[in-house]
Amino acid sequence: MEFQEDFLLFYVNDKSVILGSNQSVRNEVNVDFCKANNIEIVRRKSGGGAVYHDAGNLNFSFITNKNGNNNSLSGNFLKPVVAWLQEAGVPAVVGERKDLWLPDGYKITGTASHIRKNRELHHGTLLVDADLTLLAKALYVERVDKEVKATPSVRSKTKNIHTCLEEQNLKAIDSVAFMELIVNLSERFYNVKRLTDSDLNAALIQNYQHHYIDDTWTFRK
Repeated sequence: MEFQEDFLLFYVNDKSVILGSNQSVRNEVNVDFCKANNIEIVRRKSGGGAVYHDAGNLNFSFITNKNGNNNSLSGNFLKPVVAWLQEAGVPAVVGERKDLWLPDGYKITGTASHIRKNRELHHGTLLVDADLTLLAKALYVERVDKEVKATPSVRSKTKNIHTCLEEQNLKAIDSVAFMELIVNLSERFYNVKRLTDSDLNAALIQNYQHHYIDDTWTFRK
């Protein structure tokens, strides 16, 4: 099934580590710690580095047709995200690797992309109120096997958006309310409708789920 529509997706995952498609599990993930703490390990289709998700992390994805006038791998897709964050009181700026940073040098967003035929996918994370202790431990690897041909993650200092707002003495809102604010700002920006269950193809989704939860895919490196 081929879609031509543009999609903007927001989603929240349970505790998990999401690997880039060309990364090595043993070089990026503390597997024993993740198993002991019920943190799922998943490999995605797009490239980039490993990220940690939990209920305090809002994820976004843009899916569009390729635009011949733009560089598909530029960071232009982050412009509306920066606008939403700034309107919400978060002074985010775009970094060199298509990521988002606070002025004090802390990272709040990592992104990745995947281009296929005439379609492009750009997605990223927003650290709203994630458990940064679990993040650090889940992604801590004592010894890296340099013989493995894989894409390494670029380690960065991270901070939650909730902490950023508190430091500015702005009105504190919980992570659910902040996520809803971002979704509402995006709807106003794009003038889009929300998808409902009737818009989704359950059988197609299930087929993809079977592929991405298979250990032969996740642990292939």
